[in-house]
Amino acid sequence: MTKKPSNPIKRWAILSAIALEMGAIIYLFVQLGKWLDASYNDGGKLYLILCTLAGVGISLFLVVKQTNRLNS
Repeated sequence: MTKKPSNPIKRWAILSAIALEMGAIIYLFVQLGKWLDASYNDGGKLYLILCTLAGVGISLFLVVKQTNRLNS
């Protein structure tokens, strides 16, 4: 088991890092979708939508996993 951070500033820093990680993952997946659309899909947005949804899903999974670890 991991120890809870006793310092509230440390806890806020960890939560801020989780938020930045979530934003970075979603941004990278959106960029991947744009690139796939430009390369393989003439004028469509299929890959953009699919990659965005995948990025949101993955980032939410990681956020839940990290916050559960933080609270245990």
